[in-house]
Amino acid sequence: QLQLVESGGGLVQPGGSLRLSCAASGFTLDYYAIGWFRQAPGKEREGVSCISSLDANTYYADSVKGRFTISRDNAKKTVYLQMNSLKPEDTAVYYCNRVQPYVGSWGQGTQVTVSS
Repeated sequence: QLQLVESGGGLVQPGGSLRLSCAASGFTLDYYAIGWFRQAPGKEREGVSCISSLDANTYYADSVKGRFTISRDNAKKTVYLQMNSLKPEDTAVYYCNRVQPYVGSWGQGTQVTVSS
């Protein structure tokens, strides 16, 4: 079945770094843009970053631009999100999903907590 599994989250101090991984299965990763999303307690899920399929163009929310980097390894069927200079407001559950169309069932996500 179509599935994406997130990993790599954890607890980190402000200014620290984490690298998230999104492992895809059930479809050919090359054909689809993949996005990272996050949801903080009491807030709606928001888009964080996206990487396109053919030209690997990248997009970032203003709140993470310059700090996060999305990348893709189609051979490994994995999309990564390198997060640097983390801030407390980055604390959230992070999800990945296929873009246009979405995979209907979201995964459990991976928790990122930024705290001193």
